[in-house]
Amino acid sequence: MNPTVGEVFSGTVVKVLPFGAFVEHPNGKHGLLHGQQPVEGATVQVRVLAVDDEKQRFSLELA
Repeated sequence: MNPTVGEVFSGTVVKVLPFGAFVEHPNGKHGLLHGQQPVEGATVQVRVLAVDDEKQRFSLELA
């Protein structure tokens, strides 16, 4: 199952960078939570803002 815009899910923070954090979707793909720096390994509730199927990436916000 690919992420869909508006979908809310709980995911694990897998990597934190200066510009945001990558969160793992239940299907195993990683999306960018821009401008947030939660602790790596934390579980966060997020909402899918946009999906770019061509580049196979998606952006997130806290839910």
